[in-house]
Amino acid sequence: MEKPYIIHAITPVKAVSPFDINMACDAGYGVVVPYTNVETGEVPGLVQDMIFSRAPGDAKRTGLFIAGRDILKALDMLEAARGAMVPPFEISVFADPSGAYTTAAAMIAKVEAQLEKAGMALAGARVAVFGGKGPVGGVAAVLAARAGASVRLVGHDGAASVAERADSYHARFGVTLGAVDGSTDAHKAAILAETDVVLAVARAGVQVLSRAQIAAAPSVRVVADVNAVPPAGVEGVDAFSDGGPIEGTDAVGIGALAIGNVKFKTQHGLFKAMREAAKPVYLAFDDAFTLARAQCRKAA
Repeated sequence: MEKPYIIHAITPVKAVSPFDINMACDAGYGVVVPYTNVETGEVPGLVQDMIFSRAPGDAKRTGLFIAGRDILKALDMLEAARGAMVPPFEISVFADPSGAYTTAAAMIAKVEAQLEKAGMALAGARVAVFGGKGPVGGVAAVLAARAGASVRLVGHDGAASVAERADSYHARFGVTLGAVDGSTDAHKAAILAETDVVLAVARAGVQVLSRAQIAAAPSVRVVADVNAVPPAGVEGVDAFSDGGPIEGTDAVGIGALAIGNVKFKTQHGLFKAMREAAKPVYLAFDDAFTLARAQCRKAA
């Protein structure tokens, strides 16, 4: 009997998302084993149990997926897993906490594609992230900044909390992010007046900007919204919108389902890459962005 493809899924929280389990199965893993409430210090021991229980030749039949909600802790866990390998006993590892890595990668790749259609580039674009304290907003901000954009995190309750996030991302990734107060309509208007791209990544069902606010800011060219739960994060951006004009404004919208289509393909592709890799791979949000970009350029 052929040996099964097994993926071990670890998370520091109480459950692994059914979405991630389904994605792993659809990518060809026949067995998914979840481990919950895992701390970073426990990762090496778990990994060595995984690698030593199968022959080195079966490494491609075993993978590790890192879930959770904390985008920095997931990277810590990935590095702990990498450090626990004992070649030739080594398996592939993929981190995507709350799907934030693949969602953010898809979002920025879609934004870049729309900017290029308008004769603009992501490098040099002015990006405002509404909801930058969350995992998707954080990763999206880092990816956009690494691509050369000027990025500001917008705090709905003032600048102080997002400034802390900006400092932590600078320390970890070396990117410089601005932090601005978006607690009032006047503050939002001032932010939008100096923005080319709006990323709406606030909690589901929370509208952060109205159509009128976008209309009053002619510099805004692209609005991307990951919120699929009514009301939209930005009024006028339909979940199905894929670069369609936002009525009454000079901007185009990218909705949650258009982003989600690329996210789905990206996450599936990275799970598949783990299973098919000739040598073990370690995958995180940079790899997700590379794949999402390739998908968007292929579709252009």
